Formats: sequence, C-alpha cells, structure tokens
Amino acid sequence: MKNGIFHIVSAGDLREGDLPVALSDEDFLCAADAGYLHLRAAGQRPALIIGDFDSMREDSIPEDIERILLPVDKDDTDTVFAVREGIRRGYRRFRIYGGLGGHRISHTFANIQLLTMIRDLGGEGEIVQGKTRILLGNAGSTTRFEKRTDGSLSVFSLTDRSVVTLRGLYYTLDKGTLLRSFPLGVSNHFIGEEAEILIHEGEVLIILED
Repeated sequence: MKNGIFHIVSAGDLREGDLPVALSDEDFLCAADAGYLHLRAAGQRPALIIGDFDSMREDSIPEDIERILLPVDKDDTDTVFAVREGIRRGYRRFRIYGGLGGHRISHTFANIQLLTMIRDLGGEGEIVQGKTRILLGNAGSTTRFEKRTDGSLSVFSLTDRSVVTLRGLYYTLDKGTLLRSFPLGVSNHFIGEEAEILIHEGEVLIILED
C-alpha cells in the first residue's frame, strides 16, 4: 500500500491556486480527461491522464505522458476510472480537484457519491475546491480542525439518522441526532478554537466552505 496521496484533477470549475502544488515524492498526480487542461494552464504536468477524450483532443497531450484511453460508452465517469486506477496502484488516500461546478450538476453529485465508493474500497477521499473541502465521517471517526480554521462548516446525515458530537463550534451538539430528511447541520461556524466532529452512529457528509 502506498503512503502518498493520489491527486485527481477533473474538468470542473477551478480557479488560480486551486490545484495541488506541494506534492510529496510519494504522491501521484493524475488528470481525468480535460482536467489536463487545468494542469497545463498552470504549468503542471500529470504522471497519468485517463479519459475518453470527449472534451479535449488526445493529440494535444505530450507523447511521453502515460495515458489510459477509455471508451466513450461506459458506466463509470473518467474520475471513477481514475479512482479505480489509483486503488489498483496501491493508493488509499485520494483528493479530487475540479470535482464541483462545471456545466453538469450531475457530475458534481457523482463526485460526492464517489467519496462513498472510495470508502467502500478501503480508502478515504476528499473533494478540494479552493478553500472548500468535502469529506465523509463514519461511525467511530473523528474529524478535527485547527484553531486557525475559519469559514462555514455543515454536517449532513447520509443515513436515515446519525448521532454526532460537535465541539469547538458556534453551535455544539452532545450526541445529537441529525436526520437525512432535515438539514439541521447546515452553516455552523468556527470560533477560533480547536473543533472536532465525532460520529457515534451513521454516516455524514462534512462540507467546509470559505
């Protein structure tokens, strides 16, 4: 199993500074189809490009970059294929860039669902978009944030009910219940303290926004 992070750059909305820049020697940088255009514009070079190239020309890619050509008619998105390839190569930690926005909201939702697929494959995933982070919290897990963290924090139950504890935030909970049918956990705030989210039961979606 690899210790590094498998970084996937997809073709959604990205601004300057959104791309991964501080990669360790153990990390791997992969472009999902037109995600390569984001990297090229930023002067970055992926180790691998995966896609059906329906949104860019394959001949625009330098010949010395490894590529995996996918069929246009397929069940998985290019980003899903990239995750599967990362798992095959021994990675268990994933960060997805450009997974939000774009002109197809269905792909945004697909990438959020992809976090669950990564979890089911024995890994952990995170969607990163500027200062926005989206990740999962599962029963028995604790997610911590440093004192300097700011912005808005929302926690949504993905199961019928989840039992959570929220500490170090403007709104706190002590083994409180979140329901999938009601967004009680939306728009919490940091208060300059170390914060943590403890999941006692269920599964939640955690969204940190600027």
